[in-house]
Amino acid sequence: MPGFELFGDLERAQVNDVLESGVLMRYGFDGARNGHWKAVELEQAISERMATKYTQLVSSGTSALTVALASANVGAGDEVIMPTFTFVASFESIIALGAVPVLVDIDDTLTLDPVKVEKAITPKTKVIMPVHMCGSMARLKELKALCDKYGLLLLEDACQAIGGSYDGKPLGSYGDLGCFSFDYVKTITCGEGGALITNNEKFAKNADHFSDHGHDHLGKDRGADEHPFMGYNYRISELNAAVGLAQIKRLDDFLSIQEKNYSTIRSAIENIPGVQMRTVPEKGVENYSFLSFFMPDEQTARVVHKKLGESGVDGCFYWFDNNWHYIKKWHHLKDLKSLGKLPEELRNGLPDYNTMDTSQSDHWLGRTISVLIKLGWSEQEVQDRAKKMADTISSITAQVANK
Repeated sequence: MPGFELFGDLERAQVNDVLESGVLMRYGFDGARNGHWKAVELEQAISERMATKYTQLVSSGTSALTVALASANVGAGDEVIMPTFTFVASFESIIALGAVPVLVDIDDTLTLDPVKVEKAITPKTKVIMPVHMCGSMARLKELKALCDKYGLLLLEDACQAIGGSYDGKPLGSYGDLGCFSFDYVKTITCGEGGALITNNEKFAKNADHFSDHGHDHLGKDRGADEHPFMGYNYRISELNAAVGLAQIKRLDDFLSIQEKNYSTIRSAIENIPGVQMRTVPEKGVENYSFLSFFMPDEQTARVVHKKLGESGVDGCFYWFDNNWHYIKKWHHLKDLKSLGKLPEELRNGLPDYNTMDTSQSDHWLGRTISVLIKLGWSEQEVQDRAKKMADTISSITAQVANK
């Protein structure tokens, strides 16, 4: 995801403001910072763009998920439902609080299957956490209905989908809490950083305190802060926030370029026999960071993925074999390999993922190819790429059909 592709003068100007003041920390040093509060400005900009009351900047997307869960009082033994296809940070954030990640199958959206989610709900379930992978969203209407039915929280992991929307609402703002990542390879970047958004005042206050050692941030004397509860250090620096402040002002331009390039490539391949496009829920708008599609079967997907690479189409991903993104190779989670002793509530509550039936997820992800959409391509490069992909896929599907 391409925020770093168009890094330039706007980002440098924001960073130079911080360097000239010499104040790299987001809190305190009021007199020395020359009126520059980059983290505060970025929080305000995110709240405005995402149409939410509160934003809390933190040090990463993983931190955002952890702080969001903590702000909602999720702790040891609480169950959080999440998909089998995501990034390892999703379950890391849950485990960090001693809570139990309950992995549930994906469907043709490449995100949580609401039917399977309902079957996974128990008296210990506290949160449903859909992950909007590869620029598109879960079936949020159905998941929100389950949350309302069972009294659960909806936490959107929108780390890969900033700028997308559902039913007219920015992704991340539909649920009770939403999280974004601003690492180096996200749609917009801080280098390292993340944010959570919410309309819930209690969650916002908890996040503000918890992400900075429990400081209540009342008054201007940091040393006199009270500590309503224990917290940790998930702060973002002013330098990182400065980069993000420039980038969020460019978000809609990035999305426009991505949509144009995405549409050109999709038009070239979507009508090829054997190609099925990833399902985007009705009323959903992608952020167009990836083009994801299904082949007729796993073997064909493997061949197509290999041939696309050999033909020079870079940025193609076959997630089914990926160590970071799919349950199949998460052996450290399955066996709870940890440097220290984990809470008994977690050890006793974790399902046996070594024996879990993931055939439904395998059915979809085993057939999936995702193609990165870049900002820096020229119009001719996009056209050439679209033709190369269409020719490669058509050749292979024709061979399969003639067998």
